[in-house]
Amino acid sequence: MAHGKRFAQIPMSKCMRDICKEEDYAFLNSLGKQDKSPEDNTFQESEWQDKKEERVHRCQEREQLERERQLEIDEQRKEKQEKWKSHVAELAVQREAIHAKLHRLREFRDFQKKVLLQDLGQDPGSTNETINHLLMRL
Repeated sequence: MAHGKRFAQIPMSKCMRDICKEEDYAFLNSLGKQDKSPEDNTFQESEWQDKKEERVHRCQEREQLERERQLEIDEQRKEKQEKWKSHVAELAVQREAIHAKLHRLREFRDFQKKVLLQDLGQDPGSTNETINHLLMRL
């Protein structure tokens, strides 16, 4: 009858005490806990606040990591674009150099043809198969 002492403070008749059992007073245990609840509530609230702050902190960390990852991706994209631009510029320079070389070779070929025609005593405006053949061999 340990519960009898515990619940002696509750005003009720002896007859009622005999009828009631400990299970019927289970709700009183929760009342006892509620008496302690101001401390528990503050502890639970502080725990809840800590968890909330933790969640907010983790969320901020995830957002920061996402921003850093996005910045890194943007930097890589810019680097690739710069590399591509420099590569295209380099190819354009090479193409110009090749065109200049081709132009110089054509001028030299025309000069050779002109000199050969003069050596053979022919008119520079006329073309001959033997001249073309000689130029091919040169």
